[in-house]
Amino acid sequence: MADSGGPHGEGGTGTGTDAGAGGTAAAESGAPLATIAASLRRERRRVGLSLTEVARRAGIAKSTLSQLESGTGNPSVETLWALSVTLDVPFAQLVDPPRPQVRIIRAGEGLAFTAEHADYVATLLASCPPNARRDLYVITAQPGTSRDSDPHMPGVTEHVVLSAGRALVGVADEPVELNPGDYVAYPGDVAHVFRALEPDTAAVLIQEHR
Repeated sequence: MADSGGPHGEGGTGTGTDAGAGGTAAAESGAPLATIAASLRRERRRVGLSLTEVARRAGIAKSTLSQLESGTGNPSVETLWALSVTLDVPFAQLVDPPRPQVRIIRAGEGLAFTAEHADYVATLLASCPPNARRDLYVITAQPGTSRDSDPHMPGVTEHVVLSAGRALVGVADEPVELNPGDYVAYPGDVAHVFRALEPDTAAVLIQEHR
C-alpha cells in the first residue's frame, strides 16, 4: 500500500501544501525533477484521474500539480507524500521508479534439452507464471518507420524471438539489438518499440497477460 515506506508514515497530507515550501524532496533525495514529473504523469494516467481531481484529493493547488508534471515545480516532501497517498503508489516509486526488467537470451544460450533419437534441441526461454495468459503473434517488418507502441494494460510482458533479419526491440528508451535466434523479454506496460534494421525481418512475439 502507498501508506508504507514513505518518509512521513504518520499520514498527514498537509492540505494546501506548496510545492516550493521548505526543504524539497527532490533536493533531499537527489531525484531529478524530470523523473518525478514522469512518475506523476504515469501514475495519474494509471488511476484515470484528471489533474484537477488529483490536486483536490491531495489538497494542493492545481497549478502546483501542473508545474510538477511539467518538471518545473520544486516539490516538498509533504507535497509528494500527499500525492503518493492520492495515487495509491509508494512514495519511493514517485522519486525513484523501478527500472523495467529486461531479460535477454542470445542464440545458443538458455536451458537446452536434447532428444534421444533425433537431432532435436528444445531451449527453454521463459516459463509461464501461474494464472497468466499468453497470446502468440508472428511479426514481419521492414526497415524505415519503427513500430512505437504505447503502454498496454498493467502487468503485460512481451517476449520476442527474432527469426530472421535484425531489429531493435524492447523498452523505448533502451531497445536491444537482436539477431536471429536472440530472445528478449520486457514490460509491455511501458512504451516500447520494434524497429527492423534489415529487409524481411521476422519474429515471434508472445504477449503475457497476468
